[in-house]
Amino acid sequence: MATPAAERSPPSRLSAFERRDAEFSQRNATRPRRTQARGQKRAAIDSMIDWYRHEIVATGKQPLALLLAAFVVTFLFIRLSVRMIRAGVRWWPGNVTPGGLHVHHVVFGVVVMLVAGAGGFSSISQRTPWAEIFPALFGCGAALVLDEFALILHLRDVYWAEQGRTSVDAVFLAVAVCGLLLLGVVPLGLGDISSEDGWVTEVDLTVTLVVNTALVALTLLKGKYWTGLLGLLVPTFALVGAIRLARPNSPWARWRYRVGSRKQARAIAREDRHHARWVRRRRWLQDALAGGPTVPADRAGSGEG
Repeated sequence: MATPAAERSPPSRLSAFERRDAEFSQRNATRPRRTQARGQKRAAIDSMIDWYRHEIVATGKQPLALLLAAFVVTFLFIRLSVRMIRAGVRWWPGNVTPGGLHVHHVVFGVVVMLVAGAGGFSSISQRTPWAEIFPALFGCGAALVLDEFALILHLRDVYWAEQGRTSVDAVFLAVAVCGLLLLGVVPLGLGDISSEDGWVTEVDLTVTLVVNTALVALTLLKGKYWTGLLGLLVPTFALVGAIRLARPNSPWARWRYRVGSRKQARAIAREDRHHARWVRRRRWLQDALAGGPTVPADRAGSGEG
């Protein structure tokens, strides 16, 4: 017997109601999760802000932190700019060439550093916002100068030549030094000495300064420039560099390792085995961040910048 039309239940309409109820229940179920996620993000941001205030601002490290941040951002931007110019991107601003004269960005860096340095010694250097502006400006200028450090060293444009890697090395070293200073490292280990009664004597300072300086100098003479310069801040680097074998072409090797001697053979073997691998990794990082050299050394002199 057929069921009357009035007693039939509309399956399509009921299923639609059920879908709406399910969607409503699902939205209500996800709201606590979203609220919890937002709360976690806010808590993380608040924690970072508290850390910055406690570790950076309260300890007087904010000028150095601003300098380092501005230095890194400016270096990445200027490297992006010169790579866009080298790639011939039309909409990107080109080199600054008033009257046909190519003005390198090292010139702007020197001007910015002078302005920031003079401002840092002025009477307004401790007032807000100048106390934050001058360190950041100095970091910007330093990045522009060190990005063309090879030009200053060779007195010719070797930006995209193999010698131009020296600029990237200088930038990496500057970042490392600023980072260590930001962590509170004191040069030559002078912050690690103290006497039993809490007073540092002149003898303690003199001995520490002489020993650590000698280790740094010996490391540099052995051709380990990165290790030696980092040893200015972390004496352990200088100690390790001073103990280990010198590089074959270093002044120390020429003075102390006789031709054909066992030490010279060990130094050459170690150079081929370890240093070449380190150089390959360093050059890969340099090329990834700053672009690889494309101009032969004998044709350098007309790069971007």
